Amino acid sequence: MRRSGRNFLRALLALLLLVIVFGAFWLGLVPQRYSPLATISLADPPTWFVDFRLAALRRDPEQCRAVLLAPHIVATPIADKVQPNGCGWTNAVRVAEVGGAQIGLEQLTCEAATALALWIEYQVQPLAVEMFGSRVAWMQDMGTYSCRNIIGNKRWMNMRSQHSLANAVDIGAFRLANGKQISITKDYKADSPEGRFLREAHMRACGYFRVAIGPQFNAAHKDHLHLDRGILTRCQ
Repeated sequence: MRRSGRNFLRALLALLLLVIVFGAFWLGLVPQRYSPLATISLADPPTWFVDFRLAALRRDPEQCRAVLLAPHIVATPIADKVQPNGCGWTNAVRVAEVGGAQIGLEQLTCEAATALALWIEYQVQPLAVEMFGSRVAWMQDMGTYSCRNIIGNKRWMNMRSQHSLANAVDIGAFRLANGKQISITKDYKADSPEGRFLREAHMRACGYFRVAIGPQFNAAHKDHLHLDRGILTRCQ
């Protein structure tokens, strides 16, 4: 019985250690310079431990600057701004272009900007070429930073949105190089090539963002895709 008790205690401690290690990586508490995982690169689409490798950028501005490079993204670091009410941002950038598509984002965390670049360049652009024979040239920004709580879900309405940390981006539409406009509002639920493109692009975002929700989630997201790198997970 004593040996059984000791084995149970060891197993419990091992499980606790595993949870602590997982939590440290999940919360981005392990900067890239201390991580055993390879640094993420926009020139080489990652396939293993993508989430942990993105999270490692959260508290590593120096590594962020080394990762966010043209031609994959045109981004400029901005000064940190932390507010006592749970809003503000750290290690964020201003984004003018991502994956060859123009977009104007004033504040977006390095972690989310990296996820956005990987999604656009290696998922959205190939999908657009495959379905329409043309690349995405522009995306409609529906918002990044906003000091507010989560909306549209009563369960979380007392919790700060990832927008309050500039750790989320809302996309409302895509315009292709050939002039075709594809809108979340108009096309997402349509049984059309445009609708299928939007729904497939949405699902592919789940490989880079922890939360990727749109019109099928609730009415508050009827006109945009919400993508964030927070602590919650949802792909719908």
